[in-house]
Amino acid sequence: MTPAELERYLHDHIPLSRAMQVSVIAADDVQVELAAPLAPNINHRETVFGGSASAIAILAAWSLVHTRLARSGRAARLVIQRNTMAYDAPVAGGFGARAAVDANAWDSFVRMLDRKGRARIAVAATLLDAHGRAAGRLDGEFVALGAMHLG
Repeated sequence: MTPAELERYLHDHIPLSRAMQVSVIAADDVQVELAAPLAPNINHRETVFGGSASAIAILAAWSLVHTRLARSGRAARLVIQRNTMAYDAPVAGGFGARAAVDANAWDSFVRMLDRKGRARIAVAATLLDAHGRAAGRLDGEFVALGAMHLG
């Protein structure tokens, strides 16, 4: 799935991503990076609204698992089970999130998914300011259900 295809998928299937004006900067097996402008995500202090910061981090983490599953020829219903979000600094401009997953955790996740048809994986995402500096961190757990191999 290319960055353009992922962006289209997010906007078509997760309407909040369109309202936030999320764009996909990178999408590969190593990471997914998303970005969004301040204007549709602003709070009363003229910084990024915490809900938008959390949402973009969740979207980046979810997107990484989604694209890796698609690239591996697997389809599953992917949902977030739980997350924690730390906000380390206010962001007063455009912002984004970069998600990554541990290779060993991924291998374990895929083995369980293939064996049981469901699996859980922890994914981290870093909240970024407009200069690419870390401004927060999401730690999330995602569950894939009803997995099947595609063609």
